[in-house]
This record gives sequence, C-alpha cells and structure tokens, in this order.
Amino acid sequence: MAVSNAAARLPSPLWSDVAIAVLAVGAIAGASLGATGTTDGWHWLHWVCKPLTTLLILGMTLRAEPPVSPRYRRWMVVGMLFSLAGDVFLMLPQDAFVPGLVAFLIAHACFIKAFLDDSRFAERPLGMLACVAYGALNLWALWPSLPAALYAPVVVYVLVLAGMGGQAVVRARRHAADALTRSSQWAMTGALLFMLSDTLLAWNRFRVALPLSALWVLATYYAALWCLARSVQRSGQAA
Repeated sequence: MAVSNAAARLPSPLWSDVAIAVLAVGAIAGASLGATGTTDGWHWLHWVCKPLTTLLILGMTLRAEPPVSPRYRRWMVVGMLFSLAGDVFLMLPQDAFVPGLVAFLIAHACFIKAFLDDSRFAERPLGMLACVAYGALNLWALWPSLPAALYAPVVVYVLVLAGMGGQAVVRARRHAADALTRSSQWAMTGALLFMLSDTLLAWNRFRVALPLSALWVLATYYAALWCLARSVQRSGQAA
C-alpha cells in the first residue's frame, strides 16, 4: 500500500521521461563544461542534476505497474539506491573512487538478485561466459595502468559486473518467448549498457582520455538505469 501511494504521487510516464532526459543533459553538460580545478556554475549543475536523474529513474521503478514481482522490484529499487550513492561518491570534489566502486558493486549484486527471482544462475552459460570473457579482456588491457592498491577491488568489481550482465543475458534467453520476454529484454539491454558505461569510465580514468567522456559515460549509464527500470513492469506496458 505504501508503494502504491508513493507511486500515485509521482509524475506521469511522459513527463517523467522528459524530466529524466532534461536532467541527464544537465548532468552531462555540467560535467563536460566545468572548468578543471575550480568550482563554478557548471559543476553545481552537474552536482544537482546527476543524483536527481537517478532519483527520477528510481521513481519510475517504484511506479511500474504491474511489476514482474514484488521481490524483483524491491531488489531493483535497492540496487538503484546504491547506484545513487555511487553517483554521489564519484561526483565529490575529493577522490572517492573506492567508495563509489563499492556502492556500485553492491548495486550490481542487487540487480543479480533481482534477475535470480525468475532464473537460475548461469543456467544457460554461453551468455555468462561471453560477459565474463569481455570483462577479463578489459581487465587484461587495463591492468598495466591500474594502481596496485586497486588490483583486488577492481578484480572483484569486474567479476560482479560481468556476472550481472551475464545473468541478464541468461534470463533473457530463458524468457525468450513467454510473459517475461519484454522485461528480460529491457533488463538485458540495461545490464549490457551498464557494462559499456563502466568500460568507458575505466578506460577514460586509467588508460586514455576519451573525447567527450562525460557524454558517453553518463549517456550509457542513464540509459542503462532507464532500461532496468522499464524491466520492472510486466507485459511490456509503458512504465
């Protein structure tokens, strides 16, 4: 009842999507245009818009009706709350990369838990193996550039991230032709976009400066969260 009442107070789907898009653009513009080494209006725009975008996507998750299951929605909500914490850690002026990494690691574990609500871990292993191989290849390429203090946390993070993407693919294959087809397809798209976003973030931070990095990293990140939010609703109805 509490979730239903909260959902009723949230904006309509169209206005929610428009607001998400506007705030995402603000977050990207603020990150892209802020002057290095200073705190200016662009930085403030980024600091305001970045968490607000995630909050609106969280609201989209809460209002999705009917949900795949209460448990699936619950774990998605918890995962997005930890993603919100990761947003805050990674946008702080001081370096809080490790706390942000831990927050997103927990978020991915929550998403895995959601996917396991209606699928078994790695029951169709090819998708899982492909995601793990992708993660291992990126880790191998980035390894010479990683600080030694980050070896262990990054390895654990890559394994959990790859597991999240892999389980989303497993779930999509399991539900390829049933009532959860649309949910599983949205979830798989979101999980793979999350892997892409984190890949871009890691390469930009540790290997080579990417042109317009904030655009690519944040655009794929918010698209990932939006797709995961869409996956909460059963039968492909508008979220």
